[in-house]
Amino acid sequence: MFNQKLICGIDEAGRGPLAGPLVVAGVVLLEDVEGVNDSKKISEKKREKIFENVKKASKYHIVMISAQEIDTIGMSAAITKALREIQKNLREYHHIFDGNSSFGVEGIETMIKADEQIKEVSAASILAKVTRDRYMRRIASEYPQYDFDKHKGYGTKAHIEAIREHGRCVEHRISFKVNGLDR
Repeated sequence: MFNQKLICGIDEAGRGPLAGPLVVAGVVLLEDVEGVNDSKKISEKKREKIFENVKKASKYHIVMISAQEIDTIGMSAAITKALREIQKNLREYHHIFDGNSSFGVEGIETMIKADEQIKEVSAASILAKVTRDRYMRRIASEYPQYDFDKHKGYGTKAHIEAIREHGRCVEHRISFKVNGLDR
């Protein structure tokens, strides 16, 4: 088991949306949690329940980077920043990040589809996804014209139409260009 170190699984949610934060979570499971799987393979209702169970059964750290900061430093730098913060807060573990890039952060092992293979990464995917979804539901009341609670900031047809009609709000990533809107 990787030099007898416990695994700190790391995953993100919100890399591709047009609005909302990037959320990156690191999780070290201290006990088994029933139902842990890749967050994309679990219903929203189940994710919410498992989220609470993962928090109780683990050491974890969640990093949220705003749309404005993503616009300022770029997505790669945002992910790098989040990985370093997780490494700093959960330092004595073997870090495995879902994907094929460590974004230049030493000591991070990468694995494609780790969220389907390693329970700690699956748990991180749940913490990241639920944290981001809760945020998007919360801001939906501040910006009802965008229906953030429905599409969570992704570039759906309805979301693009709302941007066309109302323009972008502070939660939108200005640096993300939208086909049909931006040149």
